[in-house]
Amino acid sequence: MNTERTLISSRFAFAQFCVAVRRKATLALPLVLCTLGRAPLGNAQDARIVSFDVSGAGAASGQGTVPEDIGPTGEITGHYVDAGGMWHGFLRAANGSITTFDPPGSTGTAAVGLTPSGEITGDYTDGSYLNHGFLRTSSGAITTFDAPGGGTSAYQGTYVDSINPSRAIAGSYYDDNWVSHGFLRTSGGDFTTFDAPGSASTFVAFPSGLNPLGAIAGYWSDASNVYHGYLRASDGTIATFDAAGAGTGAGQGTWSSSINPRGEILGYYVDESNVGHGFLRGSDGSITTYNVPGAGTAAGQGTYTADLNAFGVIAGEYADVNNAWHGYLGKPGSFTTFDVPGDAQGTFPQANTSWGAVTGAYADANGVSHGFLRIP
Repeated sequence: MNTERTLISSRFAFAQFCVAVRRKATLALPLVLCTLGRAPLGNAQDARIVSFDVSGAGAASGQGTVPEDIGPTGEITGHYVDAGGMWHGFLRAANGSITTFDPPGSTGTAAVGLTPSGEITGDYTDGSYLNHGFLRTSSGAITTFDAPGGGTSAYQGTYVDSINPSRAIAGSYYDDNWVSHGFLRTSGGDFTTFDAPGSASTFVAFPSGLNPLGAIAGYWSDASNVYHGYLRASDGTIATFDAAGAGTGAGQGTWSSSINPRGEILGYYVDESNVGHGFLRGSDGSITTYNVPGAGTAAGQGTYTADLNAFGVIAGEYADVNNAWHGYLGKPGSFTTFDVPGDAQGTFPQANTSWGAVTGAYADANGVSHGFLRIP
């Protein structure tokens, strides 16, 4: 999960709960993705939904619990924001018990990825607001790391997005000139850095997913601040792509969200009217676009994406005509939509398993974020 912020400093302000909680955040999406109200959703709630909070999570607007990833047997990792506005990592075991953690010297921890064997990756900021990556073993030992070339000023450094079962890690880093680059870290700690062809400005090669074969999906922006998707194959070759219908104005274009073991890429695009639509790119490069039934068609509404499991099942969120946000799960042409009970300001899935469990966050009437686990 999930990495990349509208403003780099907003990572620690966390002023309001938004659809792009962290990994799915975009740098220039010109949409207000935080709903102001809630309209009832008529779709049947045919699965069991468990909500949870980390002990120590704050209870004010912009605070609370934000899951980011889920393991194959239901373990969940993410972060919570305490009453002082500080971020901390957590691991929720399949039995519901929760362990919290921070790397040494952290003043803000974001856990974003979880392996089947229980390793957790993410990033943290130090007392100088410089960002670093970390890897936490299943026994709780934490190794920290920095991508070579990372800058040394506040909010520069290393940002982590994904980890695969072999403990390879993908992410990005800001250099001293505020230019961002992608990286791949092997399980042995070796780094490869890269940029998408044609990338420009400070938005370069943000990874958004890493599969077991080492293929990376991500997005990049050109000199006009238009976004494009890319696939970096395990041999290092990079192919860029755009979804049909993607807008060509500043802050519009194509974003990748996830890549599964089959090499299929999930993402969304924003059209010329600033409406979001989902897409699925096959391993052969063909792209299928879709809209969730009930998604609105005005600016800031539409269909957005979060995660794609091994069988091609999609988890994401959409905004309806009333600007209310709902979760969805399924495949194009066959989606189930849902809301978490108690949700007043939106349901936002973040990750789903191969057996159909979904985790994510929802916001209550006071703007406090809570975690949820939806079990089929």
